[in-house]
Amino acid sequence: MAVQAVPLASVLVARFVTGTDAEGNPILRARRWSKVKPAAPDQGVYNAAQAMAGLQVHTLAAIERQLTSELIEV
Repeated sequence: MAVQAVPLASVLVARFVTGTDAEGNPILRARRWSKVKPAAPDQGVYNAAQAMAGLQVHTLAAIERQLTSELIEV
């Protein structure tokens, strides 16, 4: 039995440094953009995240892409 992953949804998550805590560790906050096409290339999603980060006040710390897939038997 072979299993195939069928992409269902994709979410872009950008993490921003919004300050520091009492110990000097960065405080991170996430912005999420849903309805990203699962078939969109990673480079395109990354470029979009960089462009949207340029519109934010805080410093970009990380870019994540969360994919949800259904596993089916083929």
